Amino acid sequence: MNKENNFSFSNKLVSFFSSIAPGLFIIGYIVGTGSVTTMVVSGARYGMSLTWALLLSCVFTLVMIISISKLTIVSNNTILYNFRMYVGKWITLLIILSLLITIVSSIMGVMGIITEAINEWSKPLTSDKSGIHPVWPALIIILLLNFLFWTGKHRLFIKILAVLVGLMGLSFFLTIFLVSFESVELIKGIIPNIPTDGKPHLIIAGMVGTTMASVVIISRSTLVKEEGWTKDNLKIENRDAIISLTLTFVVSASIIACAAATLFPRGITVENAIEMVKILEPLAGRFASSVFVVGIVSAGISSLFPGLVLTAWIICDFTNIKRDMSRLKFRIMFFFFSLTGLTIPLFGGKPVLIMVVSQAVSPILMPLIIIIIIILLNNRNVMANSANGLLMNTALVITLLFSIYMSYTALVGFINL
Repeated sequence: MNKENNFSFSNKLVSFFSSIAPGLFIIGYIVGTGSVTTMVVSGARYGMSLTWALLLSCVFTLVMIISISKLTIVSNNTILYNFRMYVGKWITLLIILSLLITIVSSIMGVMGIITEAINEWSKPLTSDKSGIHPVWPALIIILLLNFLFWTGKHRLFIKILAVLVGLMGLSFFLTIFLVSFESVELIKGIIPNIPTDGKPHLIIAGMVGTTMASVVIISRSTLVKEEGWTKDNLKIENRDAIISLTLTFVVSASIIACAAATLFPRGITVENAIEMVKILEPLAGRFASSVFVVGIVSAGISSLFPGLVLTAWIICDFTNIKRDMSRLKFRIMFFFFSLTGLTIPLFGGKPVLIMVVSQAVSPILMPLIIIIIIILLNNRNVMANSANGLLMNTALVITLLFSIYMSYTALVGFINL
């Protein structure tokens, strides 16, 4: 009897984790090294005072994800194909172009930050104290990702994302306990407030852009389509969305707390996550800095692969062709885009600036995407008897107003920059 109960429990556990696989994919993409960098800079400069921006972005991203998923399930088409069918080819191509720019800049920035983190952490391990050259870890990661994709094992890698997400979350959460942090500061930070000192607008836009990102919204539609969910699975989809955005907030808030607890009280401002690695070791010890680096690397790898796969997914969605990643053109495309990850390790540059700017660009385009989604969700030709009700329309309109404000904030940030 016990064996049967254990077997039943394990089956339910496997079934549960399978049902939230799309959500884990989203977490892996959202909480990448770009997100880590933005949260670290926010925590170091302003403590927990910008937590409200993270919280609101998670809430409104949840509204968007639920809406996108419903649109995909009812219409049985991905969002980009719906855009092309009902809004027009050229507007859809404009959105795709902005997505590809975001993805490429993200790949370059992520790889730059990962390799810099490894280089900084490994300096005490090398005889000349110069650390491991950034090109070597970049090449290893690129070869690994291409091996998984070319051999058709990328589906297995997507499952491994669950482990990477767990490791990433545990690393950042554990770091909080390795430093001194007052939880009351987190509560204070939920109260909306824009600091008067410094230039917080671009950081706020980056915090929102890395969570409420157009790439995340588009990829969610593809993932739902891949799962084959129907109207009967809407409750499962909603649960998956709630879990993914809750965990996103917890992990991201933990990163802010790490910087807020160690750097903010001392008046130490940083420009990137690498400086956090330098400063964390003398403040909290080698183990704490190592745990933080594990978090950065896990976050980076967990966002690199989804980003590379999305380049092919976007084309498939637009043309409504089968997502067969074994096609030669998709493999070549994957390889070509992965090579952009060598840009900063080979030629140098400022990966953090690339990441923050690319994330801040996302809110500028978001109002257009939300308006189109509202129109489609209220179109009877698309949604039949499942068109939006008053509650969901109200939530989307509030989300639209928030996104417009964030677009303004991003523009102010660019002007100040």
